[in-house]
Amino acid sequence: MKLKIFSDPNYLSKGENPNTLLTPFWRQPPTTPQPTWNRALENYSAIAPTCFEMVPIAEADFAILPDDWLKIRTYLWRNKINQSALAIAREFAQKIEEAGKPLIVFFSGDCSDEEIPIKNAFIFRQSPYRSQQKPQEFAFPAWCEDLVQHYLNNQLPIRQKSDQPVVGFCGLVQSDSWQTKLKTLVYEGAMLTKYHKMKVSPYKGHILRERAINILTDNPSIKTNFLPQYTKNFLNHQLSTEQKSKARLEFVQNIAESDYILCCRGAGNFSFRLYETLCCGRIPIFIDTDCILPYEFAIDWKKYCILVDEKELPQIADKIAEFHDKLSPQEFIDLQYECRKLWKEWLSPEGFFTNFYRHFEPGIS
Repeated sequence: MKLKIFSDPNYLSKGENPNTLLTPFWRQPPTTPQPTWNRALENYSAIAPTCFEMVPIAEADFAILPDDWLKIRTYLWRNKINQSALAIAREFAQKIEEAGKPLIVFFSGDCSDEEIPIKNAFIFRQSPYRSQQKPQEFAFPAWCEDLVQHYLNNQLPIRQKSDQPVVGFCGLVQSDSWQTKLKTLVYEGAMLTKYHKMKVSPYKGHILRERAINILTDNPSIKTNFLPQYTKNFLNHQLSTEQKSKARLEFVQNIAESDYILCCRGAGNFSFRLYETLCCGRIPIFIDTDCILPYEFAIDWKKYCILVDEKELPQIADKIAEFHDKLSPQEFIDLQYECRKLWKEWLSPEGFFTNFYRHFEPGIS
């Protein structure tokens, strides 16, 4: 179903790119080859006109705030433009309200759980908390490039079921040490004078990851394929493109060489790795930290993931073993294909926006 949408580039912050939904309509394609991690939107850009039609405001089903709220929030945090980004956003919202049209706002990033001072909008957040969810708020995925296409020769590597599940993880972890507690205190002290203070330590997810890794490593029923890192790697801006490509390939190979992947929040209350895992046709072990997942009203997430509430972390190995034992060899193979299909059809940028209209069907919001 194609939605008729309205937006106005005059309300986009100067020098900024629009939110993901609007990117194919306003942003010029790059003129130089891009690294793979910057190519997540290329398939969506090709099909965006089949999902949305840009029309005058009087004909629109919905209006779209041009900026991702992350940009406005960042400007406020840094006090770069004296609140003008917020004023422009409010002016746009007022214009839409006067036209009698519903407004959609996207808010990506680690701090997208915070309040947005615009009334009656549909809010799409990347790191929301379930306990704070309002009726017109939804989750949207983190966007990753097609890892199978770019790193695995466009061939989904299928694993055969073994007696013991192989659990993988490659990424940042943090020890729950006095040094981490000190860093948390320093961070929270700095945030007191800023626009936003995170509700939990920014290291919470990294600590949970290490706890889970330690529990699984000590359990003889689980085979582990862990590459924990105590310093940032792929996300380190000081790395060259070649170094980042090498780190990205190591990350993807770790996923491909495992049956299940540990997926736990980082600084924000969402897991980027969840979508990368599904993209590669692997089964996520998702640590639920009061999270909302995309399309919960349409997707039975229990079919694709091992869901572990953070309070149940001590039982994580038992939950994995039980899930694995219940799968027949063919069901194990089939689930890999289904995970890949779920990402392509619902959670990739093109999949998410192809189904975007479903958020507004009767009985959803």
